[in-house]
Amino acid sequence: MKSWHRGRVGLRTDQGVHHEDRRHPPGRPHHPWGRRLRTRRPPYPRRRRHPHLRHDLWDAITSPERIPRWFLPITGELRLGGRYQLQGNAGGQITRCEPPRILALTWEFGGEVSWVDVVLEEDGDGARLHLEHTAHVDDDRWRQFGPGAVGVGWDLTLLGLGLHVAGGETRDPAAEGAAWARSDEGKAFIRRSSDAWRAASVAAGTDPAEAAKAAAGTTAFYTGDGGEGPPADPTDG
Repeated sequence: MKSWHRGRVGLRTDQGVHHEDRRHPPGRPHHPWGRRLRTRRPPYPRRRRHPHLRHDLWDAITSPERIPRWFLPITGELRLGGRYQLQGNAGGQITRCEPPRILALTWEFGGEVSWVDVVLEEDGDGARLHLEHTAHVDDDRWRQFGPGAVGVGWDLTLLGLGLHVAGGETRDPAAEGAAWARSDEGKAFIRRSSDAWRAASVAAGTDPAEAAKAAAGTTAFYTGDGGEGPPADPTDG
């Protein structure tokens, strides 16, 4: 299993990738082509002191009233063992919930199941979010789209979360996010994100030409500049 580690998510990025051997998580069927994508958000917001930031961040990612402000409308029973459904996107079951630090859930979309694990840590006068998305991906799809297929989606999603926590404003992510992604600023962000995932893929041993081709397809999909998107892309709302 490959472990994909993304350092910073935001307008500035610092990527790294490493391989690691881990026991397969209980309840998750073993698959030889499983890939683990890990995303880490830097401490935010840096510009203000907030002694209860981790609790606020936890509320932002678990409250049915706040999730639609930075992601999508959500329904279901948001509790341990409960099932959730993001409007027009993934649904699943909450498998671990330890406020205000650990949240784990299944990510069921397009007939496929993957797993998302989130850990919140205090970081000085801020907080740090670690997100790990584990999916079973066959070689053909991996060669076609690479880690950016999901990585870029999470980068965009966590950018929205960071803006929400920093400002607290009510937003319409589906409409505003789509419009911003088509703007020059949004496209530049997407290209940087996709290129960072390309570099991470190469660092992990992928052929540079193969990684570049996959990144080009993923970039074209997210910017709307042509290109068919990854099948069952889990973070495309």
